[in-house]
Amino acid sequence: MARVSEKSFRVVTGAALGSLCVIVFTGALVRLTGSGLGCSDWPRCNEEKFVDVSSGHTFIEQANRLFTGVVSASVIAAVLLAHLRRPYRRDLVLLAWSLVIGVLAQVIIGGIVVLTGLNPYANMAHFLVSLVLIASALLLYRRAAVPNDFSWWRSVPREYHLRHGILVVASLVAIVTGTVVTATGPHAGGEDAVRFGFDLVTVARIHSISVLTTVATLLFFMFSVRKTNEIDLRESLNTLAFVAVTQGGVGYLQYFTGVPVVLVAAHIVGAVSFFIAVLNTFFVPLPKNIGAS
Repeated sequence: MARVSEKSFRVVTGAALGSLCVIVFTGALVRLTGSGLGCSDWPRCNEEKFVDVSSGHTFIEQANRLFTGVVSASVIAAVLLAHLRRPYRRDLVLLAWSLVIGVLAQVIIGGIVVLTGLNPYANMAHFLVSLVLIASALLLYRRAAVPNDFSWWRSVPREYHLRHGILVVASLVAIVTGTVVTATGPHAGGEDAVRFGFDLVTVARIHSISVLTTVATLLFFMFSVRKTNEIDLRESLNTLAFVAVTQGGVGYLQYFTGVPVVLVAAHIVGAVSFFIAVLNTFFVPLPKNIGAS
């Protein structure tokens, strides 16, 4: 049986992580271009054709569906190489299989999104499950770079566990409330798409409060550890602060400029970046010398 090197396995897991991030953006393009029902059926594009690229909307929706094949290939490769990698590690195999299960779940949810006419609850689930997949892929990539006996989590002094936990929870609340705003506002993916009946200003304010709470919690955490020797932790918090402030600025700008498509797209990219930055404060960091191994 062929032996797979640690470096080769990291390349494959990195490709899986990258493809899972990219498909979030391609899915957002479907919604932002009003192509959500470009293909009105599932798994076929429509009653006449399995693949249809006869119009701009069908082309965009079909391209997003076909890119799922790239994602599927990358996660299947991760599973196969996890089994072939030597020394064999059960943790990497289980994480790789979690990606396959997640992608299968996404295929089903994607079908529900189409068949229910872009139901907002299904759309929210589609995005949030994507983030769970990204978390699993990032953890797999990080774990592949460290020995089996390494901790899964970043070292955080015990006295900071509570505020770190509050930061993670506040960040997740900000992300979830952001999806509610998206499911309430414009750019639903199609003219006839179902939307939440909430007042957009109200849900936007609730999301804004959750964001400000997250930033305040982050600043307090950063202030608490500023004089400690936890250099890696401080760096991860600094990165999160930069991403959070940038993402918040884009969010306010899009709100006050009428939610233009370009800024919404930037905000979606920012949401994924913010989520990864949050995970970076939590997951085991990459070794400093990874490029040399």
